[in-house]
Parts: sequence; structure tokens; C-alpha cells
Amino acid sequence: MNIVRHNPHGRLLCDAVEYNGLVFLGGQVPRDLSQDIKGQTADVLQQIDALLAKAGSHKSKIISANVWLADMRHREAMNEVWSNWVDANNLPCRATVEAKLADPRMLVEIACIAAK
Repeated sequence: MNIVRHNPHGRLLCDAVEYNGLVFLGGQVPRDLSQDIKGQTADVLQQIDALLAKAGSHKSKIISANVWLADMRHREAMNEVWSNWVDANNLPCRATVEAKLADPRMLVEIACIAAK
């Protein structure tokens, strides 16, 4: 089976990898770090939509998601944006944890696995 890699970033990583009917998205982070948690979450989810579409998938096919928040106090606001975005008829399993992210201005990072 072929492995397809999308959006490589030098010698470090790819944004997405397709293998055996699955699409693995690495942790997506906000592009505009001046936004609040809702804006950063919406930005990350837009990136996920685009990567899934490029790989021939869709948010309705997400199987699992991992969310990292810089501060767990942002959970409710992030969940509000997530709930308006996620396919309510095809909810993935999901974990949300607090973590120190790569840039102190980052408030959220999301990785997921989807079927094709």
C-alpha cells in the first residue's frame, strides 16, 4: 500500500499522511496567534477541513481527535466552536488536555485521524 504525504515541512514533518484508507493529521496550530481561543480554534478547524478535503475525506469521517489547550479554562469556549463545526451525526472520540504548546501565544492545537 502506498503512503501519501501532504504538505511536508522541510525534514521535520507533514501536515497529513494517508495510509490504508485512513488520513492522519498532525497537530494543526493557529496561523494568527493574535486571535482569542475562539478565533484560533476556528482557524485550526478550517485547516483541518482543507487537509481532509485534499486527502479525499471530510470532517464527518473523523474517527479520533486530540485537542491540546494552553489553559483548560479555554475548554468551554473551544467546545463552543468545536460543537458548531463537528458533524453532530458522526461524532469522533476525543481527548482534551492542557499542555504547554510550542509558542506561548498558541492557545490550541488539534490532531485527528479520519477514514477516507
